[in-house]
Amino acid sequence: MGKLRVYVDRMSQPSRAVLIFCKVNKIEFEEHLVNLGKKEHKQPEFRAINPLGLVPAIHDGGFKLFESHAILKYLACAYPSVPDHWYPADLSKRAKIDSVLDWHHSNLRRGSAGLVLNRALAPALGLPLNPQAASEAEILLKSSLSILETVWLSGNGTFLAGGYQPSVADLSLACEVMQLELLDKRDVDILLGPHEKVRKWLEKVKEVTSPHFEEVHEKIYKVSKRFRSQMLNAHPNGNTIASSRQSKL
Repeated sequence: MGKLRVYVDRMSQPSRAVLIFCKVNKIEFEEHLVNLGKKEHKQPEFRAINPLGLVPAIHDGGFKLFESHAILKYLACAYPSVPDHWYPADLSKRAKIDSVLDWHHSNLRRGSAGLVLNRALAPALGLPLNPQAASEAEILLKSSLSILETVWLSGNGTFLAGGYQPSVADLSLACEVMQLELLDKRDVDILLGPHEKVRKWLEKVKEVTSPHFEEVHEKIYKVSKRFRSQMLNAHPNGNTIASSRQSKL
């Protein structure tokens, strides 16, 4: 069997989750960049890997797979060296992790991705900013962060669904929350400020996946610095959650 090939763009939060998982678990792989900004995901070469034209995707021997949660589960099961806590063999524990992942797609991901895209990232992808869509996504994101705090982090363990060790769900959701780094820092503080458990959980995920978590997020930090500088220069008063709050006072 050939070496695992992983097709990603590090600006993509699910791509980062797959990369970190492979690095933490010492899975040998080749990283293949699919530059979303250059629309490489629409090229026939990549469509042969994933007909949907989305990252991440993998090619493991003769097996092709896309959708990040499916990939994380597959890798956890296919590589014997991966510790059980990432996706437990125990069915009840596994079902709890699945429930978090299923919830994530329709809630936290929709809110986070929608807000970041329509408030900051769209121009880099050749799209216009959409303030109305950003406001709608912000409402969903705030609700999702509250649920993350009060439901998924309500157990005795440090990690999601009461876990004492990280699972694929922790990695997936942590990378999603990290996408907020592309927003104005004041916005991030407003969004995460009320959620102490979420902040502590995120720091713990970073800690247990160090140094790979920070290394894989280097591109996000670099782009975030540039975005924040551009936003400050273009809109001194800000097109941000913080500025919206001030205008209502």
